[in-house]
Amino acid sequence: MGRGSWRPGVETKLAESFTEFFRLVQPRLERALVAALGVEVGVEAASDCLTYGWKHWERVGAMENPAGYLYRVGRSQARRYRRRPLVLPVVRPNPLPWVEPGLPRALAGLSEKQRLSVILIYSLGWTQAEVGDLLGVSVGTVQTHAERGLRRLQRAMGGAR
Repeated sequence: MGRGSWRPGVETKLAESFTEFFRLVQPRLERALVAALGVEVGVEAASDCLTYGWKHWERVGAMENPAGYLYRVGRSQARRYRRRPLVLPVVRPNPLPWVEPGLPRALAGLSEKQRLSVILIYSLGWTQAEVGDLLGVSVGTVQTHAERGLRRLQRAMGGAR
């Protein structure tokens, strides 16, 4: 809180508000950043942007789309980690569910927005509107990224399966 802005109970109210926001948004924000940046960088970026959100909660909490703003903060913070190569999770042999072993490589070949749209919509169950809010783009743009991403995945994996 800024100098002279302390009022009894305000810090507690802000803390409770951020705590609730964190509980609701952290898992989804982290998944989105991991989908965009890879596991290692995405987790670090999520931590960094949520820390930023906590420090600036009075301003961030009043925004129309604080999760989308913090997603963009995470993307900016990730620049310092970008020297590392994109690392997507390795698919380990597991009887259930079966996942095509070439999927991580094929996903890494998509553009970032295509990869985010495909993973968030088809793997994590987000709506196109939710992805659009996160990325700050229209639903139609998200739909285009998702459709193009699916077509590229099909080609990269040898056609429809």
